[in-house]
Amino acid sequence: MVIDAQLLWAVVLGVYVMAVLILTKIPYDRMIAHGMEPMRAVYYNRKIVHMLGAGVASLFVPLIFVDLIYPLVAGLLFSLLTWATHALGLRMFWFQIEENRNDFKFALAWLGSVTVLWWLLGNPWLAILPALFVAFGDGVTGIARNFVVRKRSKHPIGNVFMFLVCAPMGWVIGNLAEPGIPEWGLLAAVLATLVERYEIGVIDDNILIALVATLTLLAGAQIGPVF
Repeated sequence: MVIDAQLLWAVVLGVYVMAVLILTKIPYDRMIAHGMEPMRAVYYNRKIVHMLGAGVASLFVPLIFVDLIYPLVAGLLFSLLTWATHALGLRMFWFQIEENRNDFKFALAWLGSVTVLWWLLGNPWLAILPALFVAFGDGVTGIARNFVVRKRSKHPIGNVFMFLVCAPMGWVIGNLAEPGIPEWGLLAAVLATLVERYEIGVIDDNILIALVATLTLLAGAQIGPVF
């Protein structure tokens, strides 16, 4: 029996992400043991999950998948998992909180942006760029704020670090389009950094970042290179 290599890789990445979700209880326990407030520890852990879980897995997507169906199904399963843990009272309390379901919204943002961009543009690198902004950009934003302000906030120091992370990703990955649109990738990074400071009702910063970056890249693909 021949095993589909893409399916095998999808399973491997799924196991890896689940391991990150479970093993982040270790740093949570250590932070609590050293006297950190539980909410701050949770906030750190959410950003660890952003980067080591979704961020690292996203980087592998264009390297190992040639068919959209695999990241699409993976995104659906991850969205279902994060929804179910809240709905069934099985929250992984070391990174999920009862007050909001931003981890579920993160999964939806990942699923929506990757699916739409891959389907419309046919470029898996451009497809993961908004997800990378949410994973690494918003991740470093939260860590910087938690370290400086010592609580969940929208302090601008976080946006400075987010731009420093997102700008080079936008330029480099934008250049992988045919033809290259690095300026649009950079613009997507700028706009994603700006909208991270806002939440509109149930639409949180994860969704706003992915939405704005996705629309910018779609516009860039239609208009083409600026220079």
